[in-house]
Amino acid sequence: MLALFYIFIGVAIGVSFWQITRILNLRESVANDNDNSKQGKYALLFMAFLYAMMIYCLIAMNVIMLPESASIEGEHDDNLFNITFWLIGIVQFAMQFLIFYFTFKYRGNKNNKAKFYADSHKLEAIWTITPAVVLVVLIGYGLWQWNNVMDLSDEKDAIVIEVYSQQFRWDARYAGEDNTLGYGNVNFIKGVNTMGVDMSDKNSLDDKQVTELYLPKGRKIHFKFRSQDVLHSAYMPHFRAQMNCVPGMVTEFGFTPKYTTEEMRQQSEVVDKTREINKIRKAKGEDPYEFDYLLLCNKICGASHYNMQMKITVVEQEEYDKWIAEQPTLSTVINQ
Repeated sequence: MLALFYIFIGVAIGVSFWQITRILNLRESVANDNDNSKQGKYALLFMAFLYAMMIYCLIAMNVIMLPESASIEGEHDDNLFNITFWLIGIVQFAMQFLIFYFTFKYRGNKNNKAKFYADSHKLEAIWTITPAVVLVVLIGYGLWQWNNVMDLSDEKDAIVIEVYSQQFRWDARYAGEDNTLGYGNVNFIKGVNTMGVDMSDKNSLDDKQVTELYLPKGRKIHFKFRSQDVLHSAYMPHFRAQMNCVPGMVTEFGFTPKYTTEEMRQQSEVVDKTREINKIRKAKGEDPYEFDYLLLCNKICGASHYNMQMKITVVEQEEYDKWIAEQPTLSTVINQ
């Protein structure tokens, strides 16, 4: 696909130089009806080529798109994306047709005389009001979805997890039996207390620090984010969730996982993408890739930004309960 792109760029550059050369050679020449007719036909040919490329890209590049949302809340992100994509796609296809068709239909002809009128209030109202209404609907849906993700008022059954960012790693801290995180601040960082947790806070004693996230399927997760040094961005693409991690403040969001890692690996889109990735890795002599959810940093936070990631494993509630019970509390780790 990359080679095809380079070929397209090379052809486009060549055609551009050819057209520039023709323009320079025209000097005082004036295009005749035959020239105008040829250019009109070229416009139709280019339109056909453009449509063919767009359709090819929609089909061939679908494999690099993210699969279905792995969170319940993310379904609305997918809906908003699909609505926007279809609206833009339909308008774009229609406008490209009109541009190139009218270029052909109204090509220069010495027997034709151009018509002109100053304005049309009806047309101006149509192309002003219609986009305004569409934008209001899309933005309104987006704001509703934002509030849906940020509404953490009902936390009776939610699991509270703090994600701590620093160059170039992630750490996570689970609230213990009390489901309340102890106070954290960089001033408390010392020795194994790498997340700066205030151990004099009674809520900190049963907190559990980990280097890999385990999440139960079907359970609301309330994430809180802190940063030790620079601005990071906690990005969980498969859950359609992202939030900046800002030094000196706590940011948050929540979502509910709906597929375990094993269930997601069986999704047809994931299977196809994994197969294509492994073709490339095999050609390079690299080990096979297996799908995992990941927490990534989506801010360019330094030289090793690309490698700042944490594995996320989604499991059934019973397996999660077993895993969390095996994790030592902070008080146990620090007092060792």
